Amino acid sequence: MKLVKSLILGSAAALMAVGGAQAADLPVKAKAVEYVKVCSLYGPGFYYMPGTDTCIKLGGYLRVDVVANANSVAGPNYNGAGGANNRFTNGYTWRSREDLNIDTRTATEYGVVRTYFDAVFTWTTDNYAVNGAAPGATIYSALGGGGTVAPASAPNNAGAGNGSYGTVGVYFAFIQFAGFTIGKAVSQFSAPWTNYPGNNFDGLVGGGGTVTGVNQFTYTAQFGNGVSLSLSAQDQAAYYQAGVNNLSAGGAYGASDYAGTISPDFVAALKVEQAWGLFQASFAAHDNHAAYYGATELTGHPDDKWGWAGQLALSIKNIPTGPGDTINVQGVYTDGATRYNIQDLANQAGAIAIYSGSSLPGAYGSIGFGTAPDTVFAAGTQQQTVKTWGMRGAYTHNWDPYWNTSIYGAYAAIMYNDTAKTLICGVGGVGGTFRTAFAGGAGVTSCNPDYNIGQIGLITRWTPVKNLTFSADVTYTMLDQKYAGTITTSAGAIGKPSATYQLKDQDTVMLLLRAQRNW
Repeated sequence: MKLVKSLILGSAAALMAVGGAQAADLPVKAKAVEYVKVCSLYGPGFYYMPGTDTCIKLGGYLRVDVVANANSVAGPNYNGAGGANNRFTNGYTWRSREDLNIDTRTATEYGVVRTYFDAVFTWTTDNYAVNGAAPGATIYSALGGGGTVAPASAPNNAGAGNGSYGTVGVYFAFIQFAGFTIGKAVSQFSAPWTNYPGNNFDGLVGGGGTVTGVNQFTYTAQFGNGVSLSLSAQDQAAYYQAGVNNLSAGGAYGASDYAGTISPDFVAALKVEQAWGLFQASFAAHDNHAAYYGATELTGHPDDKWGWAGQLALSIKNIPTGPGDTINVQGVYTDGATRYNIQDLANQAGAIAIYSGSSLPGAYGSIGFGTAPDTVFAAGTQQQTVKTWGMRGAYTHNWDPYWNTSIYGAYAAIMYNDTAKTLICGVGGVGGTFRTAFAGGAGVTSCNPDYNIGQIGLITRWTPVKNLTFSADVTYTMLDQKYAGTITTSAGAIGKPSATYQLKDQDTVMLLLRAQRNW
């Protein structure tokens, strides 16, 4: 019996030992894998970030543009090599761009906290310019990429941008929380379609834009039934300063003479958005803060001058011509706040100088001028505001789910007051910065800095599959300037000799071809 008992206890001990050894060899239990889950709270494309209650969405597009008869993808041939209308004017300009945006949202007891970031990576064809140190030679990308002129000894393809140039840009970077928008976003003044009532072309006049965002601090109150009111303070320095031109600084229109930033622009926008469409009324106040008349504090300065802008925008949807057809229109008036009409992409260089031929005996060619600062002044005088009005709009028709066409147009008028005209043109054909800039301007028979600009265009889009669109966009621009007579001038960097040029109206046409894949 004792022998049997000993065998049983020994076997049990052996089994326990073996079981313990096997248990020691088993792997430690791993944590459960946290799979990415769909977040359906904020629409398609959102997912929960693992281990958090924050939803994230990645998006963007890849776009390729080719522009015929333009030296810039952002606008027509208004100035520089584009406006020269000679061998320095590009037959085409090419741009490839990738856009990346990141949208995050988190539900809290105060409402949704949202962050949004959008960046672009761009590669663009640049321009040639005359190499002033070596007559008969040129420089490619003289101001491209790095923004500095290449050395005179550099070869043709060794400009600062080393040929075509790449850039990185931040379009949007903002936080939204409890009705507040803080950071870089589209201005509250802008219509919902920003610069594009029906077009791809960037350079329409007739309304504010900031399609690439502007720094702001905004509160938006929602009143229900699609009615909201936004109150905003936004940075004016980047996109809303058209120029406070000191005519004493020389040149036909003087030179911009800004002091440091002192006040943001203040914006209010009332919006009604319902099934039939949208109505928006916007107002902006803009402080013009100039520096000194001369080089130092001792020369004095003009007082600040507040300008303002007002805009009405209307969108009508589901019109009888077809499903999805729309009409978008807006009108704007500005007084000392020109960029709310002549938006930054419409005239990046701040002035228009378009050359062409002339049939006038004795004239080498012709030129049309136009510039639209916020204010002008001269030594000892106060700022004189420049007034403008404008409008733009488009009608879009959907032929079928794959094809649509838009016809669009824009118009702007720029008006100087009598004091400003006297400073620029003089009295009785004598003096004034415009006349004196061109060897006394003896040939100027009518001096008036006012001008009008009109644009009309047609675009057709083909979307063979979802989120892939090919488009062709043709735009005609007409400059109606008010000068008459002749001047003697030159523009050596773009091959224009010192000669007599007739002052007359100008026009230009461009074609934008685009392929874009959204994702």
